[in-house]
Amino acid sequence: MNDFEKSLAEVLGEENLIKIQKARVGIAGAGGLGSNCVLFLVRCGFRKLRIVDSDVVEMSNLNRQFYFSTQVGEKKVEALRENLLRINPDLEIETFDERIENGNVGTLFSECDVVVEALDGAADKKMVVEAYMNSGKLVVAASGIAGWGESDAITIHRIRDNFFLVGDLSSEAAPGLPPMAPRVNIAAAKQADVILTYFLRNPDRGLHND
Repeated sequence: MNDFEKSLAEVLGEENLIKIQKARVGIAGAGGLGSNCVLFLVRCGFRKLRIVDSDVVEMSNLNRQFYFSTQVGEKKVEALRENLLRINPDLEIETFDERIENGNVGTLFSECDVVVEALDGAADKKMVVEAYMNSGKLVVAASGIAGWGESDAITIHRIRDNFFLVGDLSSEAAPGLPPMAPRVNIAAAKQADVILTYFLRNPDRGLHND
């Protein structure tokens, strides 16, 4: 246990931290939702991560995503790995520079206990959710996080015991309604909080054995 983890154990209790560290989390998309959600998870003690995205960091991402200007042009998965390791150098991070498609979605996160849906398009979101909703894994998706104001409308919707949807379910990104840091981060934080709560309350549910 490194110094960062020791400090977390003082806050959470060592037994709770051990529960959290057993969970393997898959992040489908490393944009505004994915990069911030995994940031919050790492700060809570999650250690085993699989991050999948095929994009590169662009200047237009910096208004809401967990990247820096010096990383523009880098692959998102590698830049995000670098940033997360600066918080906890002992993370177990797998990165895949791949586009998530129908042909690979069912295998990319097959060894994960959690799947965080953090993609942009409605069709891609649906693809990830449908691939894992009946798998027994915890699935946490998002819908309706664009724009600004009325942030209290971003709430957690429990669809099933293992499927949660975060957002206001209506404000999709569109011209005049861009994704902005406050609402994106609220949604990402709520996704992370669902996962944290789930594993503290259900420490052994569906966990893979190493």
